[in-house]
Amino acid sequence: MPDESIQQSTTGRVAGIDYGTVRIGVAVTDSRRTLASPLENYTRSGPEADARFFDHLVREELIVLFVVGLPVHLAGHESGKSHEARQFAAWLGRTTGVRVVFSDERFTSSEADALLAQGEMTSKKRKQRRDMLAAQIMLSGWLEAGQPMSGELLGLDE
Repeated sequence: MPDESIQQSTTGRVAGIDYGTVRIGVAVTDSRRTLASPLENYTRSGPEADARFFDHLVREELIVLFVVGLPVHLAGHESGKSHEARQFAAWLGRTTGVRVVFSDERFTSSEADALLAQGEMTSKKRKQRRDMLAAQIMLSGWLEAGQPMSGELLGLDE
């Protein structure tokens, strides 16, 4: 059973994760959880290097919660990528000791693409920013939805 104080907490920095098998977009909130900002894209390098990256992220950014984007189909049912994101989230929680929740990430990549297309930058620059912007969009949506914590909370022992 999740710790009630964790569920009720509405302060502390949160990291939004746009999961990918090659690249992971990362966004973070301020400590009062009023604003989400893109932080970086991380290129995966294997389980040990990935664990070091996320442990460092938790320590440096004072992360108290992860919100992992859950890719679902337009109709709302989960996809094969949803299963991968769930496996990653379980690993992330075990590896860092930080709680993980999910947020629907439908349309975040297309929203990021549309926003980036408005800027005057090369396609290479847009690609470099896409995943962290998608993470920011997903995390902003989670904040606007009232930071839902029930139902999709992963315990560290799962």
